[in-house]
Order: sequence, then C-alpha cells, then structure tokens
Amino acid sequence: MDFYSLNKIAPKVSFKDAVIKGLAPDKGLYFPNKIKRLEKEFFKHLNYFSNEEIAYEVIKQFVADEIPERELKEIIKETLSFDFPIVTINENISTLELFHGPTMAFKDVGARFMARCLGYFNKQENTTKVTVLVATSGDTGGAVASGFLDVKGVDVVILYPSGKVSEVQEKQLTTLGKNITALEVDGTFDDCQAMVKKAFLDTDLISIKNLTSANSINVARWLPQMFYFFFAYKQLKNKNRDVVFSIPSGNFGNICAGMMAQQLGLPVKQFIASTNVNDIVPNYLKTGIYNPKPSKQTISNAMDVGDPSNFVRILEIYKNDISKLKKHLSSYSFTDDETREAMKYLKENYNYIADPHGAVGYLGLKTYLTKNNAQGIFLETAHPVKFLDVVEPVIKETIELPAQIKEVIDKEKVSIKISNYEELKEFLLIS
Repeated sequence: MDFYSLNKIAPKVSFKDAVIKGLAPDKGLYFPNKIKRLEKEFFKHLNYFSNEEIAYEVIKQFVADEIPERELKEIIKETLSFDFPIVTINENISTLELFHGPTMAFKDVGARFMARCLGYFNKQENTTKVTVLVATSGDTGGAVASGFLDVKGVDVVILYPSGKVSEVQEKQLTTLGKNITALEVDGTFDDCQAMVKKAFLDTDLISIKNLTSANSINVARWLPQMFYFFFAYKQLKNKNRDVVFSIPSGNFGNICAGMMAQQLGLPVKQFIASTNVNDIVPNYLKTGIYNPKPSKQTISNAMDVGDPSNFVRILEIYKNDISKLKKHLSSYSFTDDETREAMKYLKENYNYIADPHGAVGYLGLKTYLTKNNAQGIFLETAHPVKFLDVVEPVIKETIELPAQIKEVIDKEKVSIKISNYEELKEFLLIS
C-alpha cells in the first residue's frame, strides 16, 4: 500500500515510511492510495469474529506485507488487551466506552499500535534512534507516554500547554521518566502543534535528528481508530436500524477514522462531529468557509483545537465536495454550561457518569435525534476520573480512583518549561 501527501507534491511512500516520517516533506498529511471495501460476507458474520480478527481484516490492506501476518496479529493482540463495551442509555442512545485501557483514554489503541509498529521496524532495520515528537491537548500525551515506554531505539518528547490539561492527564505524561520527556509550553495546544510541525520542516534539525510524530497525523496512530466503529457495530442487537455515531471532536482524527470505516463498507448512516465552543467545523458546514481560529479553553480540554489537522483527510474522502460531505456529516457545538447540564442529566436520569467530552458527544447525538430516527452511539473517550475537578462538583459525588490512576497520581511531576520554538529546537539538538 502506498501513501500520498495531501499537498500532492511529495512522492508516494510505503506504510513503513509514512509511519517513520509522520508528516510528508511538503507539510502534507499522508493518505492511503486506495481503499478497498471489505466483503459483504465479513459484515454478515461479524458477530462470530473476535475483536482481534476484526482488527486484522480492517487494517491489513493498509499495512500490506510490510509487517508479516504473524507479527501484525501479535501487534494487534497486544494493542487490544482490554474491553470496548457498549452501555445502553435509553432505547435510542448508547455509549461506546473507550477508556478501559492503561491510560483510560481512547488514544491508547492508536498509541500502542504505532509504538509496536515502530518497534518492529526498528528491530528489523536496526536503524538509528527515532525521536517521537508529539503535541497534546490532554489525552494523547499520556497514551503516547504509556505506549512507547521502554520501546528500544525510541525517545519520546511530549509538548503540552501549561495549565490547560487536567491534573491526572499531566501526571500521566510527566511521571514515567526513562525514554519519555515532557515539555511544558507557555501557550495553547495550537502553539504546541505549530512547534511540532515547524520542527519537522527544520532542515537543520532533521538532518541530525530522526523525527516522527505520534499525533493522529501519523497513519499508524490514526488508522487503528477504525476498529472502534466495527467493535460497536458488532455489539448492536438490531443491525437493521440506521446507525449514527456522535464523536467528541477536537483534532478530528477519531471521526475521520470512523469515516474510513464507512468507506470500508461499515453501514453507518451519519457521523456527528460534536464540538465545544471551538466550532470551526460546525461553522464550515453552515457557511462553506473554513476559518481556523485561536483555540478557546474549555472544560473539555482535549477538544480545544482551533485548526483541526485531520479535517483535510475528511475533505479528501469526499473529494472536497461539501454537498457530499453534508450527506454523511453533521456538526454541532456546545458551551461549558450545556456540557455540565448534560453531565448532570445523564447522572440523574440514567445513573451514568460521563466525562465532559462524552457529554458533548451525547449532546450532539441528542440534537441530531430530535429530527432523525436512528439508533445512536456516542463515544465516551476518557474516564471521568481524569476530570475530577469538573465532574465531581456537577454530579455531587466522589469518584473512586481506578488502579491505572492510583499508579501515577501521587508521583512527582517532572517537566521542562519552554515558551518558543527556539527553546524546543535547542532541547532536541542537545538531547
């Protein structure tokens, strides 16, 4: 399988090179050269397959023969070592819980898959050390830190916005040590992401350091997120009703992966991009004008993104035709007050505790279902314990800390403060 740059200037590359490079030399995101729909028989018998078997069928065309079948199946087995349950809210609404992994966030799957792919390529080639450079608005940092911990030949540098991630999120990315370094940036997530992109294009730097990214711009982080949608569909009791997914959306990697699953043949009627007040995509669907803005800080911080990187991939899927896109994508934005009210409503009426991001997903789905008849699934992307300062005052209840959080919450934070790109470059050159 070849991958091409969405800027259409850089040459095509293999899956391996797309993983190692992260971003194309022309600043474009990589996209698969072709997408082959899965056989109809596969969907008819989906209930009889294990999650590992489903994941292998979904991802194998993109990896092709660059990782042998046996090794790829082992990577998938190690990646999917936890559950992905659907929880019923009411007759028309369910939630897919994606927080049962080691860092209790949906990004565990992509981070673990990518880490193991990169580890395989390094082992086969005995290449020079790779530095994974990643920006995080919250959960990516912890998932990447956990996924890449002790991976030989890989150093990880994580940039996060100071004071704009939760305490649990910060502890998960600043306490592991070893081959993981956290850089605390005086700025927003967009500032962190801009620094990472600038580093990949800095010829002085990349001539010395072998850089790659573990954000969802990397195909090995992005594509495995397709698995969730297949796992959810497998669990549905009634596969004859229209299926709608509402995804809390920030950088738009997760919802873009869902649309890729649809391209593979998964029968999904509609996707809902549910956002906080960072409403770039909802406005685009209303006006036809894509207008990135500086991100605004909210209680659903992992979605505080003013220029979502993966939206360009969504446009590529629909050949930049907004009329075709609208047939498969709706998008709504919600305020912090609305998010708190949704969290309160879910607890009082269904005894379900949602995190702020899941609550936004619920609101988007509820809005869509007021005018459409379907069975809806919203993605619960992080455990509410990661946002105790937001959730507990709303539900007026103390949340018990799971084992994954107890392991890190009392550890000492270790970070290096930086405020601009020059300081990042200096760190990378001497590390």
